[in-house]
Amino acid sequence: MTRLYKFFYSLLFLFVFTGIEVLSQVIQPASASGHVIAEIIPVFSASETSQLNFGRFSPGPQGGKIILTPQSTISVLGSVFKGPGTHNAASFYVSGDENAAFSITLPPGPVILTHTSSAKTMIVDEWSSAPSPGIGTGMLQDGYLVVYVGATLNVGTLHDNPVGVYTGSYEIFFDFN
Repeated sequence: MTRLYKFFYSLLFLFVFTGIEVLSQVIQPASASGHVIAEIIPVFSASETSQLNFGRFSPGPQGGKIILTPQSTISVLGSVFKGPGTHNAASFYVSGDENAAFSITLPPGPVILTHTSSAKTMIVDEWSSAPSPGIGTGMLQDGYLVVYVGATLNVGTLHDNPVGVYTGSYEIFFDFN
């Protein structure tokens, strides 16, 4: 019987250790490598590259309006006489991620221009832009776009608006979509 026991124990030993080895191969944890990607895009920014300039003019006896389009064309209504010199729409250089859409928000109301040496004022309103204002109306081509802004200047009489320079500022918003 000893032989039988030895044979049985040998067989048992063989099954147990072979089974453990097989089980250890089956139970081993699996692993895989993962990859991470992060991309930094250009900062969305805007800066004024030319000021809104209605040019030189003289108010007449009734006053009137100077309309300056985003394409820098000018027209005069009422008794305002356009003088020599330059005028131009404002321009803003907008930059960011290539082919990104953005929104343009023009001033919601009038902006007051003040005479540099008196309290006299003129009002700028009826804002317009190219591309048009609105949600997603701007599209960055190659990571930039120039936006042009025009408006209407309301001019009083010479008494209301004496000779001199009038200045003011406004805000325009560009929102990255």
